[in-house]
Amino acid sequence: MSSAPQAGVRTYNPSVRVGNWNEDVSLEEDTIKDYLEQRASGQLLVQKVHSLNETILRPTRLSESPDGFLRHGDVVLLQHVATRKAVSAEVKPLDAYQKLCLQSPCNVSAGDVAEPCPRNAFVVIGCGERSAVGTHVVYNQPFALRTLDGAGGELFLHSEALTFQRCAKKSREQLVTLVAESSVETQWKIHCF
Repeated sequence: MSSAPQAGVRTYNPSVRVGNWNEDVSLEEDTIKDYLEQRASGQLLVQKVHSLNETILRPTRLSESPDGFLRHGDVVLLQHVATRKAVSAEVKPLDAYQKLCLQSPCNVSAGDVAEPCPRNAFVVIGCGERSAVGTHVVYNQPFALRTLDGAGGELFLHSEALTFQRCAKKSREQLVTLVAESSVETQWKIHCF
């Protein structure tokens, strides 16, 4: 009976260091050190998601109207009555994790409403005369819809004329976005139907 080692059988125990063991140990130490630095500075993905939930997705109070009229300065949620979908800013995760607020230009879509937040709540801003805060919005009077300040980024709801090159991807209707500057294309009117 011979005591020669057999092929494929380990001839050393787990405590024996083989190969680039020193590099492996130093890489592991560097990885742990980087993790601790990121955790201390709030750069971990889990911490960024938590910060995002506290800013862009935090619950917001809508304005209540005792007489049923819409006023300049009211905080509103634009919701389709039949489908229960609301106009919401599209939050791109990487951008949102870095900036923690909406950035211009920002696409807008319709989404299910859980509750109002800076992502889907708008302030009614008057344009022109008879548009002081607290005054009623009347038919055919121009007004702008702006996201909330802070996490909302104070962006204006914008839509431009439909063209072959500039339209929504799926519906092929007018493209609606959020932009930083107010213009004629950010003015809206209520029409009686």
